[in-house]
Amino acid sequence: MNDLNRGRQRPSIYDVAKQAGVSHMTVSRVLNGHPNIRDSTRGRVLQAIDEMNYTRSSIARALATRRAMRIGVLVDAPLQYGPNSTLRALEGAARQVGYAISAFSISDDEQSQINDGVVELVTQGVDALCVIAPRASSLDILRQQSTGLPTIVVKAEQDDVWHSVAVDQRAGATLAVTHLIERGHRSVLHLSGPLDWYDAREREGGWRDALALAGLPIPKSISGDWTSDFGYAIGRDFEPNGVTAVFAANDQMALGFVHGLWEQGLRVPQDISVVGFDDLPDARHFLPPLTTVRQEFAALGELALQQIIAAIDGDAHVQHDMIEPKLIVRSSTARPSA
Repeated sequence: MNDLNRGRQRPSIYDVAKQAGVSHMTVSRVLNGHPNIRDSTRGRVLQAIDEMNYTRSSIARALATRRAMRIGVLVDAPLQYGPNSTLRALEGAARQVGYAISAFSISDDEQSQINDGVVELVTQGVDALCVIAPRASSLDILRQQSTGLPTIVVKAEQDDVWHSVAVDQRAGATLAVTHLIERGHRSVLHLSGPLDWYDAREREGGWRDALALAGLPIPKSISGDWTSDFGYAIGRDFEPNGVTAVFAANDQMALGFVHGLWEQGLRVPQDISVVGFDDLPDARHFLPPLTTVRQEFAALGELALQQIIAAIDGDAHVQHDMIEPKLIVRSSTARPSA
């Protein structure tokens, strides 16, 4: 057995490229039947596949189906919990069925790189694109691209052009606010995320829906930036003025808000009930443990992959599928004290 294959059952496309003395892009072009490949180069790649005993692998399937068995993923704001968790869930789901992931990340101050990311992923010979696109501005840039590849978008709002999947953000926010209303709260403030984000807009919409359905006043929301520091700044100077509960658009802002309240002597939940969104792994260890909305990212990754494969197989029907979130009740919420 070749040393490269020893101890590994599933060498990657990069291993094949190294064995053949070519780039991974060249291997991808061979797998996709690209005509502008020298016969000698094509032969070296195929020989490398054979020498690595990879006949039952994803590369063998790629040769049979003319696919690279690779999905390109463009990730906007990858450091945020939602986009990062979605990417990891998609990677896990893809790995289970023999697909690999190539990801290109766009940070908050690099939206101009979206075009570069699309070009890089397409030149790798991917079978489809998945766009984890939390911001409307990023998707507006992407709409100007024409790749010819099946494209799936992970975002909360429906799209008329692309397949899309998402956790139902509006339903999750409605669950959170309804929980507070059922506890007897009649004035619920919302700390929203930045409203360029689809998730933030849907969560604010769910907050409004729940208050309107209950016939309660809808105060002006406070738009934040997802960070604990923002929540802390609001909590430190917070004057309730009749507000008995706060729905924060994510757990990090909720954490900072609770900290700020504590510094000025207000208690959670005795003085103010607080609900977050996401169910961070540490949310159950906040003081007090945080009532929040859990997003099932593993299910989201599997659903996104199903749509991607269906699109690769030729399903042109544009559809929008949702994963239902779940309310997790802990001790940061209680009935109002007065």
